Amino acid sequence: MAALGWLTPRRRSATARSVLAGEASAEAARKTSQEQEELAHEAAPDVPAEPDFPVLGDDKAAAFFDLDNTVMQGAALFHFGRGLHKRKFFETRDLAKFAWQQAWFRLAGVEDPEHMQEARDSALSIVKGHRVAELMSIGEEIYDEYMAERIWPGTRALAEAHLDAGQKVWLVTAAPVEIATVIARRLGLTGALGTVAESVNGVYTGKLVGEPLHGPAKAEAVRALAAAEGLDLSRCAAYSDSHNDIPMLSLVGHPYAINPDTKLRKHARNLEWRLRDYRTGRKAAKVGIPAAAGVGAVAGGTAAAIALHRRRR
Repeated sequence: MAALGWLTPRRRSATARSVLAGEASAEAARKTSQEQEELAHEAAPDVPAEPDFPVLGDDKAAAFFDLDNTVMQGAALFHFGRGLHKRKFFETRDLAKFAWQQAWFRLAGVEDPEHMQEARDSALSIVKGHRVAELMSIGEEIYDEYMAERIWPGTRALAEAHLDAGQKVWLVTAAPVEIATVIARRLGLTGALGTVAESVNGVYTGKLVGEPLHGPAKAEAVRALAAAEGLDLSRCAAYSDSHNDIPMLSLVGHPYAINPDTKLRKHARNLEWRLRDYRTGRKAAKVGIPAAAGVGAVAGGTAAAIALHRRRR
């Protein structure tokens, strides 16, 4: 399960481990999607669509959405951690300490690689020996407890515009693929690309397959999924709040900056990407997003992307 989106951002091209993580995530996402196709929801009623994008009936196009602070306020893994703490997986001081550390890292823009490695190993130790099915079941409960009310209505409307156009919509996140899959299913999306934790006979080993799906690894996951699905990336869209996802956004023909951080906002404006900020209700810097994107835009503070940590003893 252990996939921590707060790990050190990559400032270089994808490594072999990034490629492995991306390919593993794509394979897991496709398997889950195929299993759920038989239970696919009925087609939604026709709604007015933007004439240019998304293109109705374009089966070579799909949409890829980052999760934390793009689809949902805050970090999915932190909310999941709250649920695990409630269920006595670890102690209060562990969650509080790491929440403070991650909030500081986000504000300061500094991450210590050694600390990130320690945090990743510690989080993996939490789930080692637990069954995948157990964590999936807990994830369903935690979604209702902490996540359902934190979905950005505007971003959800964007995803639904793609679905209404007959396109597949995938979450792409450094959160564990199991958590991401629960969220995608609850939102009626096609599936999720997330970090893949190793399991044997349905039990977590405490290791990852490759590395967390972060930065370049996200781009590799999207590339691998697009190849497997026969998609044309120039006709696809991607949405994110973070400059760490510029590799993924740069892959597609329709990149969107949603609730962007300072670096992504600057980058998006320079390249004339479309922007939308649901934190303040400000209009996009460049128009042209589907009209449904304006539905339910809400004001709110910038949520810290904080995550779960447990120190080894």
